[in-house]
Amino acid sequence: MVAALVLFAAMPFIAVVGTTVGATDAYAQDTVIRTIRVEGNRRVEPETVRSYLQFSPGSRYDPAKVNESLKSLFATGLFSDVKIIRSGSSVIVRVVENPIVNQVAFEGNREVKDDTLAAEVQSKSRSVFTRARVQADVQRILDVYRRGGRFAVQVEPKIIRREHNRVDLVFEISEGPKTTVESISFVGNESFSDSTLREVVTTTETGLLSFLRPTNIYDPDRLNLDRELLRQYYLKNGYADARIISATADLDSAGQGFFINFTIDEGEQYRFGTIDIETTLSLDTEALREKIETKPGKIYNASKIDKTLENMTLETAALGYAFARVRPRVDRDPVARVISITYVIEEGPRVYIERIDIVGNVRTLDKVIRREFRLAEGDAYNRLLVDAARRRLVRLQFFKKVTITNEPGSAPDRVILVVRVEEQPTGELSLGGGYSSTSGPVIDVSLSERNLLGRGQFVRLKLLGGFDDLNVNFSFTEPRFMGRNMSAGFDVFHIRRDRQDESSFSSKSTGGTIRFGIPLNDSWSFNPNYQLVQQEIFDVQNDASIAIRNAEGTTLVSSVGYNLIYDSRNDPRNPTRGLYFDLSQDLAGVGGDVKYIRTQGDLRGYYPIRKKIVLAGRLQGGYIDGYGGQDVRILDLFFKGGETIRGFDTSGIGPRDLTPGTDNDALGGKIFAASTLELRFPLPKVPERFGLSAATFFDAATLYETGDLGPTPPAAIGDSSKIRTSVGVSLIWQSPLGPLRADFAKALTSEPYDDEKIFHFGAAARF
Repeated sequence: MVAALVLFAAMPFIAVVGTTVGATDAYAQDTVIRTIRVEGNRRVEPETVRSYLQFSPGSRYDPAKVNESLKSLFATGLFSDVKIIRSGSSVIVRVVENPIVNQVAFEGNREVKDDTLAAEVQSKSRSVFTRARVQADVQRILDVYRRGGRFAVQVEPKIIRREHNRVDLVFEISEGPKTTVESISFVGNESFSDSTLREVVTTTETGLLSFLRPTNIYDPDRLNLDRELLRQYYLKNGYADARIISATADLDSAGQGFFINFTIDEGEQYRFGTIDIETTLSLDTEALREKIETKPGKIYNASKIDKTLENMTLETAALGYAFARVRPRVDRDPVARVISITYVIEEGPRVYIERIDIVGNVRTLDKVIRREFRLAEGDAYNRLLVDAARRRLVRLQFFKKVTITNEPGSAPDRVILVVRVEEQPTGELSLGGGYSSTSGPVIDVSLSERNLLGRGQFVRLKLLGGFDDLNVNFSFTEPRFMGRNMSAGFDVFHIRRDRQDESSFSSKSTGGTIRFGIPLNDSWSFNPNYQLVQQEIFDVQNDASIAIRNAEGTTLVSSVGYNLIYDSRNDPRNPTRGLYFDLSQDLAGVGGDVKYIRTQGDLRGYYPIRKKIVLAGRLQGGYIDGYGGQDVRILDLFFKGGETIRGFDTSGIGPRDLTPGTDNDALGGKIFAASTLELRFPLPKVPERFGLSAATFFDAATLYETGDLGPTPPAAIGDSSKIRTSVGVSLIWQSPLGPLRADFAKALTSEPYDDEKIFHFGAAARF
């Protein structure tokens, strides 16, 4: 190589070089400049150089203007050195031009592509080379790698000199390992455990399966998002004074991992006090009261205030006051720990939305973002509805950052909304496994995408199975069906179950479901569905019940149904307060081979007794019966056992064939009812970071009344409506593979033919 390789050591900025003329020389100041000569320039025209000078021929020589001229010439970035020399009545401007960049190359980068880095740096081919620009480019490359979790990266710029004052610029990169999050801890959280708050934040600790998800990589932007998520979580749960004082990320000495710590000031928990409306407008306040979601005596929830403001703003607009402004006036009583709210409605300024511009959505379609707005071009501007739209966009979890700013429109009463988003990955591959005392080893693989093709659609392929059972499910959901505030989707599934131990047969179901989701308000939703499934009973054992042998074969079930759901839980994943209710009904017989009506109900409640101690209760029941001259087949009956009442085996309670010579198979029942009361608490003297907790419980359940047993029913059947009961304790572990649970239960009341079981181990069933 002809040119020499020169390594930048510190790349200092070039200092301004002065002229040889003394500033106090009276003769110099009296000299009139006759000519200005430019020397050393090759590419830059002399007139271009002269245009940056603060003096011209005919003016008197002024050292102050000479210094200003030097600064102007250096500021162009065209020259590495400039000197201005007076020679009699002439001034010589001697320049050394910066070289031209011939090409920019990157070496050592395996994790980040050349195109990505080339788009970040300002040094380009055929641009002027400057050391200051290269310094800035080094920092930009470092920022790219740090956003990807590589904080140990090193970048060294090198130049290779070419002929004709050209250089090749090479950035040599040592990427280093990814800097992961080793631990996430919290200080000051008395009301919520560390494990609960870890589920609130999006950053995760490094574990066995962290290679499947990038959330264990330290990201300062994600950390800021987590601070806001924690704050909102506390505000939703009554802690109106809660503050996230700090969120620090400390890098270990080896540069391998971060230790993240959130410092929290919870404050006291508040409830809502009196709620009132105040307005000078001619409005029906009683109609507006129906839009209030903040109820006196309920736990304070800031999101309920925001929702009420949005509801009342829309209602006042519908009543003819498009520019009405609703604001909450808060009266806090720290002694009684109540917050009273007066919603003040007043006339606002007349401003209209001229345009909504969306910036930064490379993948997500504009319409997916626009549909989260309750405003459109031409509507009256309302800051409250704009803020609500931003919150909805953040909740989509499509974007790392969302900002909405106002810019002046074409007239004083016009405004342009600029929505800037920064997208983030929305796909997820999860892999889990475990062991169940009923099913043996189990593997759980799920591939999902929350924003399919940028359309906001959800798709998931899930595989759950072990040695005997298999469940394959493909789901697709359109969250805004036909542009309306309702969802639509379908599921295609294949389920194979081994019931040999409890009922001497195997079964498989293959079919699909079409479903809709209609939100009635923030708590209630109505979800109709249609299902078509082919069911088969096969591999029936020789000593199986005659009723099971009668049911062997294939049937087609066509049914319509619905779920009516109420949910006020503070956290669906790990609730500590609130109610959940699910009422479902299915009507089979819309075609197909069978006819029945099935009704089920499920009510769950959670009440915090003390900090980190929660009392949970559950009531559930169901009834199924045939119509049109048909009874209910075995596969459609309820089978209940350890998953409903601990202390019993799978399908351990309910009707059973007691005919001598058979295997005492469970036959299922038409009617069931069950209840659970459980007290959950942390293990004493066990550090919370281990994720261990315990529970003590009381279960009760019954299952009775057989269905269609065929033309020749069993000779002896055990069928009793007696309520079975059990008590026990549980050990729960929030493991890297997911929640695991071990239950130790003792049956208190049972029938002689019931199948009891003291110990059960498997995935934690949350309710």
